[in-house]
Amino acid sequence: MRGDGDGWAAGPEGAAMWGRNGAAGLLLIAGHAGEDVSGWRVLLQHRAHWTNNGGTWALPGGARDSHESEAQAALREAAEETGIDAGQVEILDTVVTAGPFPADPERPELAGGWTYTTVIARTTSGDVLETTANEESLELRWVPVSEVDELPLMPAFKASWPRLRGLAGDLAVSH
Repeated sequence: MRGDGDGWAAGPEGAAMWGRNGAAGLLLIAGHAGEDVSGWRVLLQHRAHWTNNGGTWALPGGARDSHESEAQAALREAAEETGIDAGQVEILDTVVTAGPFPADPERPELAGGWTYTTVIARTTSGDVLETTANEESLELRWVPVSEVDELPLMPAFKASWPRLRGLAGDLAVSH
């Protein structure tokens, strides 16, 4: 069954963004207290070529349904795309990393108010978790924090990564 979030919303400069109610992604980190944060690992998705910005690396995530919080949407999408069980994840914070973008009067069929929320979380064990990719992924990989910038990142994720890296490190160390 398709969720009520599936569909397009108005984006900046005439763009269309996936997720009528916005979208959310899971920045999931694995690491242990006392370890250098740069060696901690982040779960990244190499996006299938048929997806938006296919062939790039980004966070697992997608459209938010109207009845979901951003964290619920990110956890649901991560479960669908990676097989990660929400019970193995501790949410640390949520951060709007794009939007909101207003409705476009010239394209009334597109929803307005789109945002992308990054849900920062860590594995409850501190260890990397086993993953199973679905058809939206070419590959899933636990990437050391210090090596994320070396991958061809989705442009929006690339723009938000420096801020997210700092927030994730601060949150993981303080929790």
